[in-house]
Amino acid sequence: MQPKHTSARVGAIELLLHNLQDDPPVDQVVVGAFWTAVVVGSDPPRCGLASTLRPITHRGSPQVSDAGHLLKRSGRELAGLLRSESTLEASIGMAALNALLQVEESNCTEINAREVILARGAGRRVAVVGHFPFVKRVRQAAQECWVLELQPRAGDLPAERATTVLPQADVVAITGTSLINHTFEALIDMCRRDAFVILLGGSTPLSPLLFDCGVSAVSGTKIVDFSAAMLSVGQGATFPQIGGKRLLTMMREEASLSIDD
Repeated sequence: MQPKHTSARVGAIELLLHNLQDDPPVDQVVVGAFWTAVVVGSDPPRCGLASTLRPITHRGSPQVSDAGHLLKRSGRELAGLLRSESTLEASIGMAALNALLQVEESNCTEINAREVILARGAGRRVAVVGHFPFVKRVRQAAQECWVLELQPRAGDLPAERATTVLPQADVVAITGTSLINHTFEALIDMCRRDAFVILLGGSTPLSPLLFDCGVSAVSGTKIVDFSAAMLSVGQGATFPQIGGKRLLTMMREEASLSIDD
């Protein structure tokens, strides 16, 4: 099967980093137990989130090579950590990139990704990369629903089954953490050209550039009160506990729909 979009091989990460518009200083970096947040000193200040991806094993080598000195870096320099093979450094880079994005809210709808997936996936074959809380509802609505996980739960499939599952799916939901662990390119290339692909989760960049990489919709988070967000992230908040956020979805024009359609 041919890849969905050869442009994905250019690299979504490089595309996003290359098109950042400004380079403000970094004001705050908080690496919480579950989420990482970065505040940049733009006018006004902006805050970005990313999942905190820790290594499965840790043998004493530093996971953040410049820990304690990250505020000396500019916003773009910090965002460049997204290229790192250390998932903890890449988490910081993802949060910095999300802080640097100037999200055009007029192009977004304030809707949860769950509702988009349920509307698009009803009666169809749905693949979800990552075990999200809404999986049970999708399984009830879809003709067939596969859940691919690095650490499978009951009913899930191991991540390596993606090569056989994704080409069968009409609707594919991919976690934004795939950009952090550098699996996004491989996953998007397994999807059919006619599949509806949504990139979702708090790590997801709200950028239309991802449409050039084969994504039909991006569903992410905009921080509207960075003080509330930083406070909760630093105290070990899970995603529902993070304050000061809005859930936004941006769709490629030809993929847009009313949820009632």
